[in-house]
This record gives sequence, structure tokens and C-alpha cells, in this order.
Amino acid sequence: MKAVILAGGKGTRLSEFTKEIPKPLVPVNGKSVLEYAIDNFARYGMKDIIIVIGHLGHKIQQVLGDGQELGVRISYYVEDQPLGTAGALYALKDVLTEDFVLAYGDVIFDIDLARFIAFHKQQGLTGTLAAHPNNHPYDSDVLRMKGSGVVEDILKKNEKRDFYYSNCVNAGVFVFNKRIVSYIAANTKQDLEKDVIAQLIPEGEICAYRTTEYMKDMGTPDRYGLVQRHVEKGIVGKKNLSLKQRAIFIDRDGTINKYVGLLSKPEQLEIEDRVVEALREINDSDYISIVITNQPVVARNLCSEEELGQIHRKLETLLGERGVYVDDIMYCPHHPDGGYPEENKAYKIPCSCRKPSIGMLEAAASKYNIDLASSFLIGDTTVDIQTGVNANVSTVLVSTGLGGKDNKFQVAPDYYAEHLLEAVQYIMK
Repeated sequence: MKAVILAGGKGTRLSEFTKEIPKPLVPVNGKSVLEYAIDNFARYGMKDIIIVIGHLGHKIQQVLGDGQELGVRISYYVEDQPLGTAGALYALKDVLTEDFVLAYGDVIFDIDLARFIAFHKQQGLTGTLAAHPNNHPYDSDVLRMKGSGVVEDILKKNEKRDFYYSNCVNAGVFVFNKRIVSYIAANTKQDLEKDVIAQLIPEGEICAYRTTEYMKDMGTPDRYGLVQRHVEKGIVGKKNLSLKQRAIFIDRDGTINKYVGLLSKPEQLEIEDRVVEALREINDSDYISIVITNQPVVARNLCSEEELGQIHRKLETLLGERGVYVDDIMYCPHHPDGGYPEENKAYKIPCSCRKPSIGMLEAAASKYNIDLASSFLIGDTTVDIQTGVNANVSTVLVSTGLGGKDNKFQVAPDYYAEHLLEAVQYIMK
């Protein structure tokens, strides 16, 4: 399988570093952005790499040459006139005769490409976008998806959003079937998302591969500094899902948002104190953050799963506006006990996902290759602590919310903390 890297942009937002070199050659801890991408491709046997170049592209050719020193074979397509992020693909139609991976040249990433490609082939669609939450969703293209992962819409970063949305961002790494080229016009400047992928979304031909792996653009000075720090700390490589991951599982009500009883409407949700600082520390580490929450409000018929989704979209929007995120949200909508007059009987069933059962943690472990024995669970009830004990994860009980006063289980946590931030700081130590 071939790989294509789009490296023709001018990098105007990073102009202090790109006056004399193109953005993809900007060094990150002594190595160019392009070399990180090439290394990732080579590790997964993708050694035929096409680099699309434009502005100062001759310098990329001078530095990388034919790729022999990097253990790959590099060829170049030179854009005499800028053709956007898609135009050059038409010129490569005779070369791209099978599925191929494409990446933007300003993205630092280290992902399990075998897993990514297998997901794409299983879906059988024209294109698959790598997607993840990030710390600036308000300034990113955000995906709206079905539960199956099929993309329904891309919310553009320059469009006003007066609604809540999921923090699931197009990361700039793709797998495409060769038929993508048939949607591109010849010798025409075209944008990959706006002009090409936009045609395919209504046809149900684009899906998203949600992952916790490291994929960050370094298109602004602040983001460049963040990526530089993460490379130095070794976080980038540790996030690759071929490696066992460490997770911090976090209860929702009383731990992330203030406890109000049976929260069933978005307007009831308010972020707990010190949560943003806590999540910022997790986001700046190699831990995955996953919310696991019992939501019997669905079984009680106080809200539907779609309405619960709106509550979670509010949570993700509020966190994103403050520059932090959780990697995923998992919930149990069930409740085993009947007898409420308004209940939804379809959800009044015993299940393996409702805490203190460990179904949600096991699902997360399977999805993200998590080592539960190296992970933690933070919550405000003895139910949370018993869940951690059942799953063999370390536990922290916080004083916010119910503060352990539910007294449902006679169980002690590994650590007591006043709030989520103290809990996270304990884990980081």
C-alpha cells in the first residue's frame, strides 16, 4: 500500500519558523515533521511514499532525497500551481491503483496503521478519517457521526456553532479507496474536505476511525510548542495502540459534573470545580481518560438515549471551550429493578455494563488495548470503588458529589482525594 503526504502548504500561521524552510521540515526535537510520518509508514511496511510539494518544495527534496537513508522509496509530485489539498490526487490517478493512506504534512502522528487499515477495509467505504478529541475543537473541523461511525456531516471550523457538539475532530490522516480520484476534477484547485469528501458524505461513503492515538497538527506556535514537549516526554510513541495503554476511568455525576440527583436535561449539567485543571494534566500525559457512568435516567424514561447524547455533547463542548477533553464517554442506560410507572421496560434488564459490573471497562480495554491492572478509576461512590476492585484497577474516592456516603458497599479505595485534580495529581506521582 502506498502513502501520500501533502506537503505543499506555506505554513503562514507558523511564519516565524517557515521563512526559509517549508512547514513539513520544521524540526520537532531534532527531527522534521515529515520524518515522523515516514517512520510511522515504514514501520508498517508502507515504503512507497509520494510527497506532494509546492512552496519551497525543492528543500524537501534536498533533505529527504529518494528516501534511501530512511529505508523507504520517495517520489515527488511538484505542484507548479497550488491545487489545494485534493487537486494533486487527480494527477496521481495512474499511480494510486489500490487503497492508499494520506496524511497532511503538518501533523505529528504515531498510530497503529495496521489496525486503522483493517477498520477501513472492514467498513468497505470510499474513505476513512482518523478522528479523535483535541484541546481546540472550536477551531477544528468536527465530525457528526452515526453510532456505526459513518460520517453524517463535517462542522467547519469557521462556521458559527450555537449548539452543543461532540469533540470528535478530523485529525488529518486518512485511508482512501482508489475510487476517491473519480470525485476529483482535472487541473482544478480543490479542497479535500469541502469539495471531495463533502460529495461522499451524503452517499454514506465516509466513516470515522475514532482513536486515542497521538495525532496533532503543529500549525500554530502554541501547538508547535505543545507537540515539541510531548515528543520530548515520549508521549507520542506511547499512545500507539499496538502498545498496552494506561487509562484513568472517571465517573461522571459528582466527579466531573456537579451532583444533582437524576440529571436528565442539559441545563442541569455544571462542571465541578478543579475538573478542567485535572483533565489538562491527563491530556498532557500518556494516560487515556474515559468517562464511565451509570445512566438509569434512560431506563426510568426521564430521557432518551438521544437526549442523553445531548447532555454529553454539552459536556464535551464546555470542556473543549476551556481547552481540555476526555478521550471517550461510555454509559450504561439500564436498570434491573422494575416498578416505576413511567419506566422504559426495554431498558429494565440485568446487564453486564452497569457498575459495579465491569462491562464498560472491559469494552474500553478491548477498544483501546488498555491494561486494566495499570489503570485507575476515580469516583464519588462506593459503587465506583467496588467497580474498580472488581476490574482490578486502582481506585480513588473523591469528596465531591456523594463523597462515598452512598454506603452501598463496604469497600475502601486506594486513596482519598478532595476533588478530581487531587486524585489526578496522586496518580501522576
